[in-house]
Amino acid sequence: MMKRLVFAAMLGTVCCAAGCGRTAAVAPSGEHYQFAEEMFRKVWALYRVPGHGLFSEYYPNSYRPDVNYFEDGAKNAQEVSFLWPMDGVFTSAVALAGIEPGKYGCYVDSMAMAVEQYYDDARVPAGYQAYPVKMGKVDRYYDDNGLVGLAYITAYGVTRNPAYLEKAKQVMTFILSGWRPDYDGGVSWLEGVANQKPGCSNGKAMMLALELYGATKDPYYLTTGRRFYDWIDAYLHDPELDIVWNSWLTQPGARLDKAVYSYNTGLLLQGAVALYRYTGDTAYLGNARRLAEGARRFYLQETQAGQPANRDLPWFYLVLFRGYHDLYNLDGDSKYVDIFIRWMDWARENARDRAGLFYNDWSGNSDEANTPKWLLDESCIPEFFVRAAMIRGEVPSARPAR
Repeated sequence: MMKRLVFAAMLGTVCCAAGCGRTAAVAPSGEHYQFAEEMFRKVWALYRVPGHGLFSEYYPNSYRPDVNYFEDGAKNAQEVSFLWPMDGVFTSAVALAGIEPGKYGCYVDSMAMAVEQYYDDARVPAGYQAYPVKMGKVDRYYDDNGLVGLAYITAYGVTRNPAYLEKAKQVMTFILSGWRPDYDGGVSWLEGVANQKPGCSNGKAMMLALELYGATKDPYYLTTGRRFYDWIDAYLHDPELDIVWNSWLTQPGARLDKAVYSYNTGLLLQGAVALYRYTGDTAYLGNARRLAEGARRFYLQETQAGQPANRDLPWFYLVLFRGYHDLYNLDGDSKYVDIFIRWMDWARENARDRAGLFYNDWSGNSDEANTPKWLLDESCIPEFFVRAAMIRGEVPSARPAR
């Protein structure tokens, strides 16, 4: 409890209701950045649950279906969301604070206080569980914790608040407690369950370690990041298609789960770019370029008019977009990020409901006008458009969230 009080004190006063701090001398402009702000305000207004400082799983909040993204089957949606969908609000707040820290820094602090409601220090090591602690003990997922760690380390880069750096280090400690020596290492999806080693858990751990190295220059984190990178590259990377499969299944038997999710390739792409930056080893750059092209062939189908395919969830595509953005920042070739920006512009005009919320299917081919909207699909939209604004030169190329 004392650690939580100290952490809260280090955040200072949260004042998001009316904005806080000073705004930039010259307000950022440009259609993508302005739309990012509009969508962030919309998500904050429509999903935030009064009295909790947390967010609902769906809008409208009266819609509470079973949620089926857990190891042990479906769970009932409650008044507030599980941890994963809320991460998009956190990273979008950090992305906006990277452009206007005086305007959005309070939102970063507010999201940190929200995430801390999921922090379980009754079990050792401490980590973040899938649902707020005050509502009971539930499972702790390594990929969820990786998301929290990445949000915190990027928030540290924007705010320089040492509490955020310490939180990121704590998350790394929790994830590494799940490292297993069978099949050359890696971590599982869920604490205490050893049936698989997925790209999501290991990829986020890889990126957290590499981001911690960038922040601290401690070689321990570079070595750790490489270990995760090497494991994913060896066990999940298809060298012919140049995409990353979902998971290495360890029980029963050992086999590859070839489910395809774009974020897994995006994570290894981010790792390859980061390792090239940190080491200068051109093998990483070569792998990054192969992954970028493999992902384009596999995931980025579109019509000549720029209408996107609907192969994956928007948030999954965001992780791939992050990898492409990192590669663009390295070599200046916009051919991959241009595809995403075309998709975003198309969806903004053709795949939104009356409330202005995005469809899950960005092509607009599905009628989702009256469909309740999942927080995960909406909370990532501001970060998409902040990144587009950076790429198009509307705002300075500040370091966005991971």
